[in-house]
Amino acid sequence: MWSRTPERASAFAAEAQAPFPVEAAESVEDALREADVVVTATSSREPIVRREWLAPGAHVNAVGSSIPTARELDADTVAAAALFADARESMLNEGGDYLFAAQETGIGPDHIRAELGELLAGTHPGRRSDTELTLFKSLGIAVEDLAAAVLCVDRARERGIGTEVDF
Repeated sequence: MWSRTPERASAFAAEAQAPFPVEAAESVEDALREADVVVTATSSREPIVRREWLAPGAHVNAVGSSIPTARELDADTVAAAALFADARESMLNEGGDYLFAAQETGIGPDHIRAELGELLAGTHPGRRSDTELTLFKSLGIAVEDLAAAVLCVDRARERGIGTEVDF
């Protein structure tokens, strides 16, 4: 993993060792070169991920920079990837990563292969080959927040931590 603040990267890597080891990388490029799954969670206004740094078959979850004037990914990454959205309408209006790529490379709404719900319902296929670059650009919808909250509560109950409050 990488952070603009090396101390934070090292602290996170030391804490997040289970279920697999985490290492702090010195650069974004170093972190991405051989990664199968990439998660971006930044407030960056300029791309921090470049297409040439991504391995064949990598999957990118871009969950930060969720306004039209910000992006984490360069236009080549978005244009080269099979693009999946939580909601097409949100992507077309709010997804800076998509909007900048559309402006710079000429991709259009048909570049969005499917919405997350279509994948989960099995009405649309996801990855088409082992070497295909896939990208899920999340702009956030309530059901995703609810699913994350349920997971957190379940894990807290399993570990016997936290405080439950009856309403």
